[in-house]
Amino acid sequence: MINRIRDIRKEKGWTLSELAEACHPPTTAQTIGRLETGMRNLSIKWMDRIAAALEIEPAMLVRSETIAHPQVVAVLTESGAEALAKPRDAILPAEMGGDGALILLNVEASSGEYRLGDQLWLRQIDPDDAQRAINRDVLAPRPGGRFAFGRLIDRRGALIGLLPPGTGQKQIVVDNPAWIAVAEMLVRKL
Repeated sequence: MINRIRDIRKEKGWTLSELAEACHPPTTAQTIGRLETGMRNLSIKWMDRIAAALEIEPAMLVRSETIAHPQVVAVLTESGAEALAKPRDAILPAEMGGDGALILLNVEASSGEYRLGDQLWLRQIDPDDAQRAINRDVLAPRPGGRFAFGRLIDRRGALIGLLPPGTGQKQIVVDNPAWIAVAEMLVRKL
């Protein structure tokens, strides 16, 4: 397995000292350097501490030596596509900052702005935080193992109101959902 701490730290523009300070509890730049170079064993405990500081999933800190990984090779600027001096590993959706579990919703039939084959990444939040998700697309569990999906348009007590993405659909009211998952990223094949 290849340790990716240095690559991710540099991509975020952090120094060894900044990463060491961001760890909880804080550590030294020397320790981070030894972990990056493999001079010190990267235990699960260290992976959890460093990943939390970098706001990524711990699994992103290592990768297989035999499997090819997505690479960032260029950036699109006002003047067009420009090559990077050195390609770098792409940080996949689990890198998205925030607390709460990530959920993937696959679109199997076009509805509203969503097309067949789209993947919608959502992050779970506590229903008490629903106000911050107003006017965002959310997924909410319903009784009997069902789900409701749509634009969160209202929150009253334990009730949330969702407007499904399809044309002419009626508002769905969900009573006291265990969680709400807010849309964070849409992945669409071209």
